[in-house]
Amino acid sequence: MREGALARRLLIGLALTFLTLFLALPLAIVFVEALTRGWQAYRAALADPDSIAAIRLTLIVAAIAAPINIVAGIAGAWAIAKYEFRGKSLLTSLIDLPFSVSPVIAGLVYVLLFGAQGYFGPFLKSQGLQIIFALPGIVLATLFVTFPFIARELIPHMQSLGNADEEAALTLGASPWRTFLMVTLPNIKWSLLYGVLLCNARAMGEFGAVAVVSGKIRGLTTTMPLQIEILYNEYMGVAAFAVASLLALLALVTLAAKTFLEWRYADEIAAMRRH
Repeated sequence: MREGALARRLLIGLALTFLTLFLALPLAIVFVEALTRGWQAYRAALADPDSIAAIRLTLIVAAIAAPINIVAGIAGAWAIAKYEFRGKSLLTSLIDLPFSVSPVIAGLVYVLLFGAQGYFGPFLKSQGLQIIFALPGIVLATLFVTFPFIARELIPHMQSLGNADEEAALTLGASPWRTFLMVTLPNIKWSLLYGVLLCNARAMGEFGAVAVVSGKIRGLTTTMPLQIEILYNEYMGVAAFAVASLLALLALVTLAAKTFLEWRYADEIAAMRRH
């Protein structure tokens, strides 16, 4: 018993030490550096037009990516969890593809496809459409890196639920759309929200793919991570850390919501098992 208690304390101590040194301390330094010159300098850094434009663009991209990923994630998870078909393993692998491909490579692929010298670039230019170095390219790059999060949260949950509830609703005369709204969606709501939070957090923090397709045009195509890099490279440390602190605050809010959903989701699953 003593050896078990000692091992438990040792493991807890090691975990807390690691979290303090590599997570809590760097996060604290971000806020300390952001406030080095006081609140006025902090507010001035966030009120800079380029920083405001970066914040706005980050939120717009996340707001566009989330609904698209919800639709695509539910469709992919539904197909994999509810049906057996040829190519199912391939679809699962494609959903996981962004986890194994570098975001920079994804950005380069979009440049190759939609850039001025790309496969579709000349046609798009003739139609007055610009994908690369504009909002559509940033959204595409963000969609690529965030797509797996919602589907990967829904697939195991849908598989565990099975098809009994949907089949019962259809037998009673409900239409497929009404069955989805009244049966399937309430059953998966917490895992769906959890996936949306993860998707949103990644969308706001994505750097590699967005850096390639955005062109880093200040005030136009720079998201918050890109703006932080630009400010830091120009030796504007306080401004860089001020924007970084805002991004960190958004991450902490997401973490708090994620923690709540984990608690709420676990409680619902326990209730389902009791019944």
